Amino acid sequence: MINEPSHECPPTIFADNRMIIFEKPTGLLSVPGIGPEKADCLAARAERAYPGARIVHRLDRDTSGLIVMARDADAHRELSRQFQDREVDKNYEAVVGGLVAIDEGTIDAPIRKDMDNPPRQLIDDVHGRPSVTHWEVIERQGDRTRLKLHPITGRSHQLRLHLLSIGHPILGDDLYAPEDLRDAATRLMLHATLLGLKHPTDGKLLVFESPCPF
Repeated sequence: MINEPSHECPPTIFADNRMIIFEKPTGLLSVPGIGPEKADCLAARAERAYPGARIVHRLDRDTSGLIVMARDADAHRELSRQFQDREVDKNYEAVVGGLVAIDEGTIDAPIRKDMDNPPRQLIDDVHGRPSVTHWEVIERQGDRTRLKLHPITGRSHQLRLHLLSIGHPILGDDLYAPEDLRDAATRLMLHATLLGLKHPTDGKLLVFESPCPF
């Protein structure tokens, strides 16, 4: 017997008449992919629970954690502007392969689509879009390191590709990690732990947190 996939709405961290904060599980697309098998996504589930909900930004399918959706056109416009103008505070937690030698650093490596290998991205100093990530070590343990990540930009696969570029791919990454590190975890070890933004109605700063589940 084949189990039908769950279509329940992910946990709601916050909701009012302007915006919703969800805690997206790993394995769930933010928006529909190509083909009927990829129709199930956060946007579709949110629409059933909160009619009119609109995607503002995305998390990769296998990244879990905090994501905001707008509930009307004006809220969508304002929240999208905050992301575009880099006013939103975002933190992630990741477990990477190897022991990171120094305690903190910044990765500044432009990213573009890998046209020959979709959906992969690649670092391209000439044609890539500016991409910056700050990171710091939380803990070193055995053959891996737990990191706090603070992306300044929000490129597709930015954190996964940036950590690969310094020789420490994220465990469980089926696109960028070598086979041994891909198989070292049952999921992508990347979680959006903090989201700070201004409410679209009154501009009040709101900060939401989600404990890392791994």
